[in-house]
Order: sequence, then structure tokens, then C-alpha cells
Amino acid sequence: MVQVLANGYYAWQQAQRQAATKPEPAWEMALVKVFGVHKRCYGTRRLQVALRNKGHRVGRQRLRATMRRRGLYALQPKAFTPRTTNSTHGLRCAPNRLLNQPKPTQANRIWASDITYLPLANGDWAYLCSFQDMTSKQVVGWQIGATMPEELIATALQRAFWAQPPTPGLLVHSDRGGQYCGNAYRQLLRDHQAVRSQSRRGDCYDNAQAESLWSRLKTEVLKVRKRHVFADLADAQRSVAEYFDYYNYERLHSSINYQTPYLTHQQLLQPNALNCPA
Repeated sequence: MVQVLANGYYAWQQAQRQAATKPEPAWEMALVKVFGVHKRCYGTRRLQVALRNKGHRVGRQRLRATMRRRGLYALQPKAFTPRTTNSTHGLRCAPNRLLNQPKPTQANRIWASDITYLPLANGDWAYLCSFQDMTSKQVVGWQIGATMPEELIATALQRAFWAQPPTPGLLVHSDRGGQYCGNAYRQLLRDHQAVRSQSRRGDCYDNAQAESLWSRLKTEVLKVRKRHVFADLADAQRSVAEYFDYYNYERLHSSINYQTPYLTHQQLLQPNALNCPA
């Protein structure tokens, strides 16, 4: 039996009652709200920035402890698994023009593209193609289809051109998939004075930015579902549209100083606009 002084016990009891009735700190309430709004997509780094933008300065260690206590766990994307595209289609690929290129400082200088598979509840697949600005991280165009012919990427690219009139000499980079070697796709690039670039044979890291986008999308859209699939093609189209709106306009990115891709894209377009003749 532990001997405790009566006054010590009553002081401890009073402290427990005060803790139970003490209102939650404003920053903790803001943390729960931000975490919920972003649907478990934010870890402590992004949460710290989001809270700072709301006027709360909290250390990451304190955030970790509070999230652990409340049972708040962020989604974690799978580690990148190297894979190569089947490039035995016999079509002529473009060289990798990103090699030895200086890192662009303006938007609409380099776009990255890729195709990924989206699982459907009936066991079939949908196919998603996107084009993403390498500097601002904004997804400028995308398309989903039940198959992945050349038309899939041509439509996604045309949508990107409608949304973002390209800078002459724009470099459009992809892997060595046969769809990126087709006549319609190449003609579309020529019509907009854009230049084709493709990864080197067997080097999956040449298109790592596009692979990273797929990892984020599948983690942040599918992992929160009871079954990690889309109900059907229409569900995949609707869900991806909502995610890319979130990704472009709301999600903070560490590689662009914790800003949104849309805001960064607009800022990086300003020098182009200022240099245009009146």
C-alpha cells in the first residue's frame, strides 16, 4: 500500500477535475478540422504549415503527440517500386531531352505525362492519362477511358492545351509507351510548337514525377475506401476530377514551398505575361 499525504491526494484530484473541464486549445481544434478537411492526406509537415497559416505556431513533436493521442493517422503512400514500360512496340521513340537540361524556373516549359491503371469493382480496369507541369506541379490536363489507345493521351493533351496555351518549345516528356509514338499525338505536338521527349530504355526513374503523382492519387483516393477500387468507370472519372481539383487548388506541396500548384503556376506565369509586347 502506497502512503500518500491527504493534501497531495486532494491537489491531484483537483488538477484532474480542472484538466477535464479545461477547454481544448484553439490550435488543437484547428488541427482536427484541417486533418478532416484534407481527409488524412496531411502529415505533420503540411499540418504545421496549414496551422501556421491560420495563426497557430505548433512544433511537429507536439503535433505528433496530439495526433497519436487522438488516433489521427495520415495516409502513407507506398514506396516507389521501379518498373519499366513495355517498349517493344517497334515504333520510333524520341530521345530523353531532359538530360542535362537546367531546371526550369517558369511554368509551361516542361510537362510530364504517363498512363496508369485504375481498378474497378467488377475486376476490369480504367486507364488514366495526365499531363503535369514539372515546375508548378499543376495537373494541366487529363483523361480517363475504358481502354488506352493513342486517342486517350491525345485527348488529355488537347485538354491541357486548351487550359494552358503552351510556350513555344514546350518539352512534353513521357515514358516509351507506344501511345506516345503515334502519328496523331506527334502531330498535335507539332501543331502547338511543342517538342517530344521520352525516357531512356529500361530507366523507370526518367519519369519519376509522373509515377509520384500516381502514388499520391491512389493512396489518397483509394486507401480511404472500404474496398480499394472504384465502383465503375463513371465513379473513377468523378473521383479523379474531384481529386485533381483538390490537388491543384488546395493541397500544399513541400517541393514548391508549401503552396498550391495553381497559385505557384500563376506566379510562374507572371514573367511571361510581363514580357509580352503590349
